[in-house]
Amino acid sequence: MLTTLYTIAVVAILFGVTVFVHEFGHFLAARLCGLVVDAFSLGFGPAIWQRKHKGVTYKIGCIPFGGYVALPQLDPSGTAMMQGSQAESGPADGDQAGGEPPRTLPVIAPWKRIVVSIAGAVGNILLAILLAIAVWIIGKPATPAEKSATVGYVAADSLAHQAGLRLGDEILSVNGEPVSSWVDFLIACSRYPSVSLAVQRGQDRLSLEVATEKGMFGEQTLKGVDGRSLCMVLSTEPGMSAEKAGILRGDIITGFNDTEIISRAQLIALVGERKGQTSSIQIRRNNETLSMSVTPDYDPKTDQVRIGVQFNVTDVEFDEIVHPTPWSQLKAHSTAIFRSLAALTTPGQAGPTARAIGGPVAILINYYYIVRVSLMVAVWFTCFLNVNLAILNILPIPVLDGGHILFALWEMITRRPAHAKVVSIVTNAFAVLLIAVFIFLTGRDLWRFTAIGRQLHRWSQSSGTSAEPAQAPQSAAPEAQPAPAPAAE
Repeated sequence: MLTTLYTIAVVAILFGVTVFVHEFGHFLAARLCGLVVDAFSLGFGPAIWQRKHKGVTYKIGCIPFGGYVALPQLDPSGTAMMQGSQAESGPADGDQAGGEPPRTLPVIAPWKRIVVSIAGAVGNILLAILLAIAVWIIGKPATPAEKSATVGYVAADSLAHQAGLRLGDEILSVNGEPVSSWVDFLIACSRYPSVSLAVQRGQDRLSLEVATEKGMFGEQTLKGVDGRSLCMVLSTEPGMSAEKAGILRGDIITGFNDTEIISRAQLIALVGERKGQTSSIQIRRNNETLSMSVTPDYDPKTDQVRIGVQFNVTDVEFDEIVHPTPWSQLKAHSTAIFRSLAALTTPGQAGPTARAIGGPVAILINYYYIVRVSLMVAVWFTCFLNVNLAILNILPIPVLDGGHILFALWEMITRRPAHAKVVSIVTNAFAVLLIAVFIFLTGRDLWRFTAIGRQLHRWSQSSGTSAEPAQAPQSAAPEAQPAPAPAAE
């Protein structure tokens, strides 16, 4: 019980600080720029606590999935300038409920609106830097990809395989530059059109020449090559082979069909070759090795041959503590979110990526299990979350901070504000869309992760109706894989 309370308290603090620094960034910038502030809220919905001080209502909402600062002069439609902030703060803040006359507020210069809008993301980045420094100084349990630059998978049709790179090879240097982790290897490869690799294979040391290829962001990379990772089970999908075999959360898959498994990519490839064929699988559970049998089958929802396992991508090992530099952490975190955004706009990748994305409930569930693994891993994940939040909020989408920046830039360039009615229509449309996405992701998270959802899934299967499979939440392992989404097999 104490462990659960401790975990919940740490999750609340880390997530709460993330929200607080974002909103405090807006609040502080607004004060410095002379804007009117009606409310500062952590959480949404009816207040469970609130107090008014010097015209600002400070409160804590009952829905702990974010927060806001009510700034009527940032209303992009311009209506707040004439009618006050009733639409922003509402009767709950006590400003307009008593029948006070509407306020007329001065128009704020576009550059000030940009400063206030971007200040939330700046707050998250500053916090991310501090957290990255803490991880660098204190260290955290290592993922396999952080411990060495060992090859965990090589696609048979890749240029690297043709050049002689093989599973299990340890890469020692790239063009004479020593590398000690998979992240070091990826960064080194990104700078060259071709690379000379010094490789350790057993007792032999080899030199391989491999041409790099353009990645999705234009960076040079070795396509079809991945590093080591643990196949740690986060969940099994109801009715699929892994669940029937008795595989449980926390199991680590170490072998498949008499082959040692050293990465998720390797396991996914091997499973894909065994459709309909009963195969042996070895797992490690509480320092004991167990052998089971599974039968991979085609899953039309993912268009893959699978056994029905979702992997925990926070796959740390406690036999070594690593101290990644702040720059390498921030670079990996930002690269992960940009890869996910690119995948969402890429045909063939958009569907699987969208299905893997989790909402606020998934983030909190992720937090809960990560804190139980390691406090420093949770600090690292909080750094990752802050980088993601900063990037997503400055996207040029109405309702988000980037939308305010977009409208302000339009006014600076054209010397006149965007038409209020057009802005209002666009903003309201995106607000409805954002709320719908929030509700959808929350409902899907609950479906995936609650016993009720799993039971409903079984009922729907038994009645012959279709149901979406349970999946793992969006999770953090940008050092180990290309996007912050869970691996599924």
